[in-house]
Amino acid sequence: MLPKILAPAGNLDKLIMAVQYGADEVFFAGKSMGLRAGSKNFDSDDLEKGIDYCHKHGVNANITVNIVPHNEDLKGFEEYIKYLQKIGANAVIASDAGVIDIIKQTTPDMKIHLSTQANTTNSAAANFWYKQGVKRIVLARELSFLEIEDIMKNTPKDLEFEAFVHGAMCISYSGRCLLSSFMTGRYSNKGECAQPCRWKYNLVEEKRPNEYYPIEENDEGTFIFNSKDMCMIEYMQKFIDLGITALKIEGRMKSEYYTANAVKAYKNALLEVSKYGEKADLQYWKEELEKASYRDYTYGFYLGNPYKNGQLYTSSSYIRTYDVVAIVREYDKATQTAIVEQRNKFCEGDVLEVSGPIGRHFEIIAKDMRNKKDEKIDCAPHPQELIKMKIEQELAPYYIIRKRKEV
Repeated sequence: MLPKILAPAGNLDKLIMAVQYGADEVFFAGKSMGLRAGSKNFDSDDLEKGIDYCHKHGVNANITVNIVPHNEDLKGFEEYIKYLQKIGANAVIASDAGVIDIIKQTTPDMKIHLSTQANTTNSAAANFWYKQGVKRIVLARELSFLEIEDIMKNTPKDLEFEAFVHGAMCISYSGRCLLSSFMTGRYSNKGECAQPCRWKYNLVEEKRPNEYYPIEENDEGTFIFNSKDMCMIEYMQKFIDLGITALKIEGRMKSEYYTANAVKAYKNALLEVSKYGEKADLQYWKEELEKASYRDYTYGFYLGNPYKNGQLYTSSSYIRTYDVVAIVREYDKATQTAIVEQRNKFCEGDVLEVSGPIGRHFEIIAKDMRNKKDEKIDCAPHPQELIKMKIEQELAPYYIIRKRKEV
């Protein structure tokens, strides 16, 4: 059985894109108890809509309750878990022993996934959590393939394992970081991380408060905590061979396009590897991943400790080679006309790429563009404006139209 693709969703729009582009499971959070407070997350109405949308498309909905809670954070938690069970959550993702015990006592039938925040790095810990009723363990990102294989050999066969394959890495053990809290008052283990590990740093001597000495690798300063992004798309066969249950994509705070792009790439890479084995050519899908914003890539710890090769010393900025210019909302097959919602400016004659949930991308030339008054226009400069345009290839809602950025 192929691993499931588990996609992030910071809001309902991202969830829809994840499902449309092939996710088997989606993880997201309500307004409390979930990390990534910087994403909008889901109020009660959107939680119900999101879970319902997932189920209508045969996708599991996993809800995060994985903060490191203090007593005050647990007020109302029992009612919240009962509510999640009532509206059909397939599983909850937790890291705290007390939270897990409350879930077991309150909703004994609820499936529990152990968050990567619990830092599971050995089979003894995995067996302990299995005895506590955990059905799936999200492995720590600091493990190699060999270590994962050894853990899985020494744990029950029905214990599921989930592994991160794509997205941002953290300089602390699986996110257990206090740097943000220390420097900004924003507590990373309650979802408020300010990412100070991405900032530039200089050395200041206490008797010379206005003299800054760069800790430098270049003339702009340094980024001493700034890890590269993970990308494991070249290793799909290894995850299949290990028997990993789910492959997790990081990024609830990232864009709809990032979500759709990553889900599609990993889903297709898995399918092609399962069909062609070692003959599968995954270069196309890796290049597709590079068409969404990213930092330089690393294999994390899967091949061993990356040491300096896992660190980005020159910049904390993302690389972005393409802009999303529109999302398809409707398509009239008879007239070969698409109605698209503008995201970034594009003009008549621009060479654009179209990427949908199925198949590889194709190029079009922007032409016959009209506004909502059916007036011909040369450019689409207004965000979220609905534009009609002629596109001969048949499309469907949620297709993404992108444009290479000018260098």
